[in-house]
Amino acid sequence: MGSEGTDLGKLTDAYTRWSESKGASVDHWLNLVADNIKFGSLAQGAPRVTFLKSYSNRDALADYFAGVLADWEMLHFSADEFICQGNRVVMRGSMAWRNKRTGRVVETPKVDYWRFEGGKAVEFYEYYNTARVLAAASGDAHVAYADLLKTA
Repeated sequence: MGSEGTDLGKLTDAYTRWSESKGASVDHWLNLVADNIKFGSLAQGAPRVTFLKSYSNRDALADYFAGVLADWEMLHFSADEFICQGNRVVMRGSMAWRNKRTGRVVETPKVDYWRFEGGKAVEFYEYYNTARVLAAASGDAHVAYADLLKTA
């Protein structure tokens, strides 16, 4: 099996653990990434979700998971499809989380982009419905992303 299959296998296992543990498999994710991971999130550190930002190393990335688990309760996470080409893997799925402060639930499609080198993830970027996430975090169903950025 080439690195393509190995990388894909690591990710399918990691997503299964993430889903089944309701987000408690943080150590598994941190072991999957390289020390110098380039990690990005579509929200780019917007207010109320400041942990959803760019990270440049594994140690700092622990803050991402701490923020997710401190502020949100996973209701479900589904990794439905994987597309693999060389050292790149894309996951397409869906997720639902409840904000612990507001009680609001967000459900959104999710796409993750991964790039591997030497068996470790060196690049990651996540795509999801930021408007829904920010609305759930703010407690206002009508909040606009642009309005939240104005308060930053």
